[in-house]
Amino acid sequence: MKTKFIFILCLFIGISISYAQDLSLVFKDSKVGYIDTSGNVVLQTEFKKAGSFSDGLAAALEGKKWGFIDLNGKWVIQPDYDRVKAFNSGLALVQKEDNWHYINTSGEALKVEETEKYYDFNDGVALFKKGEQVGLLGTDGKLVVEPKFETIKKFWNGHAKYKEGELWGLINTKGEVVVPAKYDAIGTYNENGIWAKKGTEIGVLADGKYIAISGATKIWDFGSDSNLTYAKKGEKIGFVNNKGEWIIEPNFDKVRGFSNGLAPAMQNKKWGYINEKGENVIDFQFKDAETFSADGLAPVKEKLWGFIDKTGKLVIPMEYDISAGFSFLQKNAQKGFNNGLARVKTKKGWGFINTNGELLGDTWYKNAENFAPAK
Repeated sequence: MKTKFIFILCLFIGISISYAQDLSLVFKDSKVGYIDTSGNVVLQTEFKKAGSFSDGLAAALEGKKWGFIDLNGKWVIQPDYDRVKAFNSGLALVQKEDNWHYINTSGEALKVEETEKYYDFNDGVALFKKGEQVGLLGTDGKLVVEPKFETIKKFWNGHAKYKEGELWGLINTKGEVVVPAKYDAIGTYNENGIWAKKGTEIGVLADGKYIAISGATKIWDFGSDSNLTYAKKGEKIGFVNNKGEWIIEPNFDKVRGFSNGLAPAMQNKKWGYINEKGENVIDFQFKDAETFSADGLAPVKEKLWGFIDKTGKLVIPMEYDISAGFSFLQKNAQKGFNNGLARVKTKKGWGFINTNGELLGDTWYKNAENFAPAK
């Protein structure tokens, strides 16, 4: 078989590339490569199509068939499949001759009971449908929960929404009911809070009890950085806590969640930032604004995007486009800086800048996906 990959750089000669590192999938000269967070090219391939690494493997296309390569660019699973999905929980869905099945990272097929539809693994389980009922499949190929649910949504933070009749609740990955199905709608599980809807009422779940929020007509999911989330009352938006109390009155046209103690908020078509007391700490002056990262920087926009610090000082000029990339598949994925790097775009292409505004590796790419753990 013709070799379809070459080494470009390894951190230590003769030592295998560490699976612990974060990598970005980059596209240049119609070929796919992978860089690390120092901007070093870890692997340059001859493939025109490939995926990001997960569980130490990445999907790659040779001819019209897909297989999986390791971080040395070697085929671990030969390109024998018509379609493949990324590995999650040590398993991936693959299709061959119109038939889907699971394989492990050695390419061995997982023995499971036949089903009319196969679902991706997530949080260590996959949905398993039999007739009109849904259960949960474990990574050993055995049912964790027999099909008994009408509907189960995707797992986030170890929990998923499930439906019983016309009502919704939450279960964990063991299929245990965490919140009984007695709500017309329910939010995604978060340890900082969960919202729910009963009839026309909207409220939160606190200590196993439902507490209605006075006047609320819409509410958003709680985030991981605050016990406040935003809710709508009339035509305005404010913030409530996980006890259902209005902490910041609904005085804003639009808002985003709190991060690093500040939240973007819009008044009179201009964005600024408020603290958890509702005080305006960065003036309403921007055309658009996103949340602060752990690095203490937030994207703000006039015609293009730049970055400010928590005092409101512009520290990186407004000369970029920004995007969350495929991280939008992750719940509450944020734009801007993640672990010291931000994915940005100019006329030259996509790249990453550090918190000093310096271009990573002095290189622009046709596309570059956000960094993610290779394993």
